[in-house]
Amino acid sequence: MQSDKKIKTVSIYSGCGGIDIGFHNAGFDVIFSTDYWLPACNTLKLNKISDKVVCCDIREVDFKSILHEEKLESIDCLIGGPPCPAYSKSRFYLKDKKRALEDENAYTLREYFRVVEELNPKIFFFENVFGFVYKPHKAAFDYLKERSRELDYKLFYKVVNTAYYGIPQTRERFICVGVKKHLKDFVFPEETHYDPSKYNPDTDKNKKKWVTCGDAIGDLDIDLPEDINMQAGSKHKDLLKLVPPGDNYLYFTKERGYKKPIFKWRSRYWSFLLKLSPERPSWTIQASHSNNMGPFHWKNRFLRINEIKRIQTFADDYELTGSYLEQWRQIGNAVPPRLAYIIASEIKKQFF
Repeated sequence: MQSDKKIKTVSIYSGCGGIDIGFHNAGFDVIFSTDYWLPACNTLKLNKISDKVVCCDIREVDFKSILHEEKLESIDCLIGGPPCPAYSKSRFYLKDKKRALEDENAYTLREYFRVVEELNPKIFFFENVFGFVYKPHKAAFDYLKERSRELDYKLFYKVVNTAYYGIPQTRERFICVGVKKHLKDFVFPEETHYDPSKYNPDTDKNKKKWVTCGDAIGDLDIDLPEDINMQAGSKHKDLLKLVPPGDNYLYFTKERGYKKPIFKWRSRYWSFLLKLSPERPSWTIQASHSNNMGPFHWKNRFLRINEIKRIQTFADDYELTGSYLEQWRQIGNAVPPRLAYIIASEIKKQFF
């Protein structure tokens, strides 16, 4: 165990740096980051989390050259989450789109393991949407396990809900840690928070309550002039005002007892007219932004960038580049830095 050792780390599919920030703050030395999208790369460069940022298609990157430049035989840690549309819940509704390894972007998973093979890290951190473990994606999940075995890694994985780790968002994600076979097993960190509606005195007595939206962004709830010009809900903005905090379009269905039902049960995305409650964590902040897809603020307006940064546990002073929509996409695509920090800290404690 060498706690003062620089843990040489490479980040791929880095986005605006959610994973990078967490590992950096846990003491990992992020020597290289890469993404293909310029606004995200500009954000990475601006905040200087990584020593070097390369903005291009991952298929164009020669990762062996990193070892040569750093005079290394291998790196300590590889971090990253391949872009996930093919494994997302929304793909269930897009019948014209292919799934998993049949998707046109399936190369991102294969490229992840090309990088593993070229850099031969002691540990790798792999993140994706929780749908990655669903039966329709079995081929991709099997590929992850098979390539790991071929490259001499054992896997430890778990679908985590970020709210149970003190993040003000019920965001579920597939987290996988690959460890060289000669090393000991990885143990995931214990959950630190509980859902107050499901309190169990036997398991939760030493935990804290979920962090709510009120806790996270309540102090930012100041009316601004621009809110008047940004009408959330689009043509349904008047309906949005009737939705109770913490509810969505299902409020207007027969099954929920609405006298003159407006929508059929489960006929829309869950996020349609979804409104935050200050009494519970947010639902997942998504990368796409829409006039009628939430979550929206309980005051019937769009969330602001500084609010979704808080919900995703980015520091207030972390600077983003690009337009409002580009900044939203960067934050929505990111792994919450706080979650990355918790996992990274455990990896460091157990292996370095």
